[in-house]
Amino acid sequence: MDQNTLWALVDTTIKVGIGAIIAGISAWLMSRHQAKPSSAESARAVKRIHTLESVSAEVGNITHIFAKYSALAIESVRFGSRWPQARKQELDAVNLELVSNFKKLADAESKLLMLGEKSLEKTLRLYAAKIAHFRKQVYVGRKDISSQEIADIKQDINKLREQFYDILSKKYDRLLTEA
Repeated sequence: MDQNTLWALVDTTIKVGIGAIIAGISAWLMSRHQAKPSSAESARAVKRIHTLESVSAEVGNITHIFAKYSALAIESVRFGSRWPQARKQELDAVNLELVSNFKKLADAESKLLMLGEKSLEKTLRLYAAKIAHFRKQVYVGRKDISSQEIADIKQDINKLREQFYDILSKKYDRLLTEA
């Protein structure tokens, strides 16, 4: 092999090698850039995650207070006039706590609307409305409501809560993959 052919072969090999290295680095940088969302998108996803977590906490708080309220209200219906006055006062206190926390639930609904989460907000609004309906149907001194009717109302409330958390969970999981 003469020297000119050897140099041409070495020159071509070096050029092909450098091209391959440049192509490899470019491909690596492109895949890294596409796999990782921009910092603005990531910050936005993190903010949405925190907002959804705060909404979830408020719903959890209302659920806890409602559980206390419903237990006492059901007890009052079962015992009727034999229900102790101290328990009635406890129900009144829990009722006030429930009403005052409905403001936080309304705030949670507005956060969801602000995020454009209309289906979540609608489900949360229906959940709150069912709780309000329960309060109107199950109260101290009511004698014409059966245990089955009370259980049906509570089951409807639980279904709406589950629907809310199903939708919320899907949104939350999607955001976690974006963050």
